[in-house]
Amino acid sequence: MHNYTVKYLFNGEPRTHSFELSQARLPVHEAAMHLLQLHLGDAENSLVMPTADSTPEEILEQAERVGLTRIEVVGLAG
Repeated sequence: MHNYTVKYLFNGEPRTHSFELSQARLPVHEAAMHLLQLHLGDAENSLVMPTADSTPEEILEQAERVGLTRIEVVGLAG
């Protein structure tokens, strides 16, 4: 398992979150998807989430629409 630290803004407020994942690297669009699930995964409206065939650009655009911006993977330990 790998521990990733992600810095980002959520509705303009700085946040940091750590994820423990099995994958060896975490591209920014995948970090955005994890953040979408973290913040909106239980939302009643599933239209907020990108589809399984969304491109990396579409995922990042959707994240920005719901207030997740400046997503940066800043650390890996493990």
